[in-house]
Amino acid sequence: MIKITDEAKNKIIALLQEEGSSIQESFVRVGVTSGGCSGLSYNLSFDKETKDEDKIFEDNGVRVVVDKKSYLYLVGMTLEYSGGLNGKGFVFNNPNANRTCGCGESFAV
Repeated sequence: MIKITDEAKNKIIALLQEEGSSIQESFVRVGVTSGGCSGLSYNLSFDKETKDEDKIFEDNGVRVVVDKKSYLYLVGMTLEYSGGLNGKGFVFNNPNANRTCGCGESFAV
């Protein structure tokens, strides 16, 4: 399961509204690809179509879709949003990551 904080939910809703979409018709796709300074990088996007290998979750009123391969790296993760002085953006709080880079966009297991 992937958890969504209230701050992340509010930002997701705002971004979807900017695109002319809603949380009822779109979902958040989270994934992992090779790359980044720590070896693996996070991907975050909006989507409206699922694939056969996708796992679908819902937390805090937000549907989250993860492909089967990425799920192994992301199970138990919490998606947060930080809008403070230290930077803005989504934060991946991943208990599976042994090492993360300074920007928080890549990790190693």
